[in-house]
Amino acid sequence: MTRRVGRHARMIVGGLSVLALLASVAGCGALGGSTETPAAEKPATGKLEKSKITLGVLPILDVASVHVALQKGYFKEEGLDVDLKVIQGGAAAIPGLISGDLDMSFGNWVSFFAAESKEAAKAVDGLKLVSDGYQAKPDMFLIVTTADSPIKSPKDLAGKTIAINTFKNIAELTAKATLEANDVDPKTVTFKEFAFPDMQAAIENKTVDAAFMVEPFITRAQRAIGSVTALDAASGPTADIPIAGYATSGKFAKENPNTVAAFQRAMAKGQKDAADRPTVEPLLQEYAKVDKETASLVHFGEFPTTLDATRLQRVATLMKTYGLLEKEMDIKPMLITSGS
Repeated sequence: MTRRVGRHARMIVGGLSVLALLASVAGCGALGGSTETPAAEKPATGKLEKSKITLGVLPILDVASVHVALQKGYFKEEGLDVDLKVIQGGAAAIPGLISGDLDMSFGNWVSFFAAESKEAAKAVDGLKLVSDGYQAKPDMFLIVTTADSPIKSPKDLAGKTIAINTFKNIAELTAKATLEANDVDPKTVTFKEFAFPDMQAAIENKTVDAAFMVEPFITRAQRAIGSVTALDAASGPTADIPIAGYATSGKFAKENPNTVAAFQRAMAKGQKDAADRPTVEPLLQEYAKVDKETASLVHFGEFPTTLDATRLQRVATLMKTYGLLEKEMDIKPMLITSGS
C-alpha cells in the first residue's frame, strides 16, 4: 500500500476590502441558516457497495487523520479496505476522480471549487465533498527562502519566483491575497510548480527564489538549512482559512452511498484524534519520512470534524476576489453530510 510574517505592513485598499468581505462572510454566514449543511439524501445504512477504495493523499501533515484512522482501525471497523495513492496536489486528484482511478481523494478546496465551477467533472455528475480535512493556523503555511537570501520580508518577494505544488490552488490563492495585503502586486510574482518534497532543494540551488511550504517540510527546511520565513500565507485576509478536505465524484456517491457514509464516519474519528500530537508524530515519521525531532516540532493546523458550508464558502468568496472564479459560486450543493 502506497504511503505518503513576515513583518506588519500597511494594507492597501484591495486588501482592506477583502478583509471586510471575509469578516462579513465569517460573521454573518454567506448562505444563511444553520452552519452545518443538512444531508442531501437520507443517511445511508446497510451493506457497503464497495469495500475496497482507492484514496488519493499527499505526504503532508494535513492528511494525518487518514493515517490515524488506518492505525486505529476506524476504516476496518466500517468494513473499508483503504488503498492510499500519493498525488502531487488537489488539481492532480481531479483527473483521477473523473477516470475512476481514485474513488476519493484529499485535495485543496480551491482546486475542487475551480473544477466544479468549470464543470470539469460533469461526466461523472460533478465533484462532491465528503469530509473536511484541514484549516490554517499561524506558522504552518509559509513562503520561505534560504538564510543567505536577500529576501527577508514580504516586500522583497516582488518580482521573484516562488515554488508552489500546483497552479491555481490554495497556495497560489493565499499567496496572492497576503502579498497584496503587504503592498506587493501579485502580478509581479512568478509561480513555478514543484512537489513539496523537492522545494527545499529548489531554494538551495536557486532554481526559485522562495518556496510555499507546508508541514513537515517547513520544519525540515528550518532544521536542515536554516530556512527563514518571508511571509505567513495564513495571515491577515487568509487567517484561519479552510485549506483542504476529501472529495469524490457525484457518480461514485450516488452508486455507493453506504461506502461514502462509512468513510465519513471513520474520517470523523480520525479527524478528532489527529489533534493529538503523541498520536500523530510517529505516523508522520512513517508516511512523510521525517525524523523524530522534526515530527515533534511541526506546527499543527486544525482538523475540523464536520463539513461547514459557511466556513468553506469563505474560500469561494476569496477565489472570486482574486480571479480564480469567474462568478460567485454557492458551494453548498457540493456537500454530502450523511454518515453521522
